[in-house]
Formats: sequence, structure tokens, C-alpha cells
Amino acid sequence: MIADWGRALALALRFLTRIPIPGEDPARFGEDIGRALVLFPMVGALVGALAAIPLLLGAALWPLPVAILLALAAEARLTGALHEDAVADLCDALGGGRTVEDRLRILRDSRVGAYGALALLLAVGLRALGLDAAGTPARAAAVLVVAGGLGRLVMLAAMAAIPAVPGRPGLAAGVGPHAGWRGVALAAAILLPVLALGAWLSPAGMAAAILAGAGFVVWFRRLLMRHLGGATGDSIGFAAYAGLLLATLALTARP
Repeated sequence: MIADWGRALALALRFLTRIPIPGEDPARFGEDIGRALVLFPMVGALVGALAAIPLLLGAALWPLPVAILLALAAEARLTGALHEDAVADLCDALGGGRTVEDRLRILRDSRVGAYGALALLLAVGLRALGLDAAGTPARAAAVLVVAGGLGRLVMLAAMAAIPAVPGRPGLAAGVGPHAGWRGVALAAAILLPVLALGAWLSPAGMAAAILAGAGFVVWFRRLLMRHLGGATGDSIGFAAYAGLLLATLALTARP
């Protein structure tokens, strides 16, 4: 049992980070991916904790905004900018495509257009400003951890709520069917210490973050079903970044 969860943790780290984890066994993917998905939110919190290190170190030398940019740069390096890339790709597709076929074609194009570039600039900028609104390096570091966990919990909920685009191979089709609401509930239970940290930071902000994440999943499902016919890998990555951003803004809002 312990070995099973150990493999699942390794798989979750391979999915969400660029940390080189040895021992990959493709033959066990189908057996391990369900457990790995449950651990995605906790791995997201770990990513936030690792990004908090350069934030705290940088804040000892420079003003908080500089330290925040260092943290976000370190996080992007750690994750391979996985979710940022998804934000740009999905916004390009939704902004530039007139039909479902057009949008799916644009999603397959690795180039970044005007919609994607602007969306990425606004998303990262809002997140940086939200972290700056935390006021102190310690609070900003804590928000990184909590938002990192909540963002991946929103991603997992989106995977459970939104079926993959029919006939389209990729992350949503290959991994999405392994997600379910029971897994979302278990992931939330595992994430309880992180959620408690968020409630300690701001009880109202934590409640707002959870409600905003739930509302986003409902809205996002309707959007994707109408404009794409279902979820894709990029849309799942977008959900993670949206969750990160919503949690950051909720936790740092003025009381």
C-alpha cells in the first residue's frame, strides 16, 4: 500500500513539475494515475512552498515586488511553465476561433498570438500584484502555498466535471476519465492542513476562494462544452492557473 502511494506521488511530481524522478514504469500508469490525481493538490502546495524560498530570500535583499517576481520565475522553471502555456493557448483558441473546428486547430498550434500573449501578461501580472497585496514576505509565501494547493484542486474538479473532447487524444482524454468526485473529496481531505493555513490567514478570504473555485468550474464547464465540445489538456491547465489566481486574489483582498 505504501509503495502504491509512493509510485503515485512520483507520478504526480512528473506530471506537475520538471523534477527528475527516476523509476517511471509506463506499464503501471493505468494503475497509478488515479492515486496520483488525488495527490495533485498537495504537490501543487509543495510547488508553492518551493517557490516561497526565493521569495523569502529575495525579500531580505530587495523590495517585496522584486522577490515576488523571483518566486514566480522560479515556479515557472520548476513546472516548465505548464499552466502558463495552457493559459496562452486556450485564450488564443477562444479569442481567435469562430467555430469549434477553428478553436481546436488553434489549440494544436504552438505559436502564441495576440489573445494568448495579452491573457498571459494579465494573468501573471494579476497574480504578482495579488501576492504583493499580501503585504509581507511571510504572508505572500503562505499565499503561494495555499493557492498552489487550491489551484490544483480546481484543476482536479474541472477534470471530474468536464468530459474530454470526443475523439481527441491528449491529457484530457487519457487522464480525465480517471478523475472523479470521490477523488476530489479525498484530495481535499489530504489538503486539509493547507486549507487550514488559508483559513488562519483569512477566514473570509478562504471561504471566498473555495466559492470562487466552485463557481469557476460550473462556468468553465458551460464555456468549454459550448465552444470546444469538452475539455482538452490546455483547458485543464488553464483551470489550474485560474484556481491559483482566484485563490491569490481572494486571500489577499482587503477585509
